[in-house]
Amino acid sequence: MENDNSVICCFLHAVPHTNEEKRWVLSDFEVGMPLGRGKFGHVYVAREKRAVPHTNEEKRWVLLDFESNQIVALKVLFKSQLKQSQVEHQLRREVEIQSHLRHPNILRLYGYFYDQTRVYLILEYAAKGELYKELQRWKHFDERRSATYIASLARALIYLHGKHVIHRDIKPENLLIGVQGELKIADFGWSVHTFNRRRTMCGTLDYLPPEMVEKSEHDYHVDIWSLGILCYEFLHGVPPFEEKEHSKTYRRILNVDLKFPLKPYVSAAAKDLISQCADGREKFCEPASSPEGTRATVDCTERRPLWRVQRVESSDHNTRTMASADIFSPKFSAPELYHVASV
Repeated sequence: MENDNSVICCFLHAVPHTNEEKRWVLSDFEVGMPLGRGKFGHVYVAREKRAVPHTNEEKRWVLLDFESNQIVALKVLFKSQLKQSQVEHQLRREVEIQSHLRHPNILRLYGYFYDQTRVYLILEYAAKGELYKELQRWKHFDERRSATYIASLARALIYLHGKHVIHRDIKPENLLIGVQGELKIADFGWSVHTFNRRRTMCGTLDYLPPEMVEKSEHDYHVDIWSLGILCYEFLHGVPPFEEKEHSKTYRRILNVDLKFPLKPYVSAAAKDLISQCADGREKFCEPASSPEGTRATVDCTERRPLWRVQRVESSDHNTRTMASADIFSPKFSAPELYHVASV
């Protein structure tokens, strides 16, 4: 097990320690029904059942800001599969990044622990599940609901980019819905810090921007591209460049071959937003250079306002959600929606 435990050595440096540490083992949780499965393991709903921390001297895990008896999602990863796929460092990076994030539209990673064969991530429980399944159920969303979700995502990306983090894998499968209907970005497996430009081709083909397809250098603009792709998929039910053959999808992405079918109807303002994300990302959100040339500010205040979002009761859901009274309004200026101050 010595080689498998190398990932644990990484973990112990990945998550910051607190003054009052709590230590956990699997028996501290009541594990319930499975929520889903992934390439390296499974996710279960669970409840922490102890009210006091362990006194075990062996420091095998760290947990942050966690309430006793809280319902969580327990992600169980098998060390052997992590090692076989050589993703130990990727998992460390995921834990390191996500454990530091605090935003209402980003899924919390509370902490982790491990045993001889598995690594356990303790995640915020998103009671309403995957957005992907909700989109499949409705086929597509109306503009109200789409604007609500895209506005939430934009705010989350503002926060991420302000922390010098790019997600690089924004898609419906990686978005969850909380108990109040709020959207939450999950799965930070491909996320990286943006101090240097990247060349790695990662993520899912339908959502990759041209620079990733070409394996060119890329930065936070890849998330802005994904925002536009998601907006299109919310409104039409399918990604804009989807084809049966991968080669055709590649070609359409490289050519930014964006087509809007007649049905369902999509407003001109919504189409303009999607086009700005895809065709004119530099124009849509151009980073301002600092004197040192190393710090960037995302500032779209005067470039392309998105839409006014008001809190209303939505008849489409049984929850109180954010819905738009004047969606995709080209007349409304929202300086707070896409402005990231230098960090």
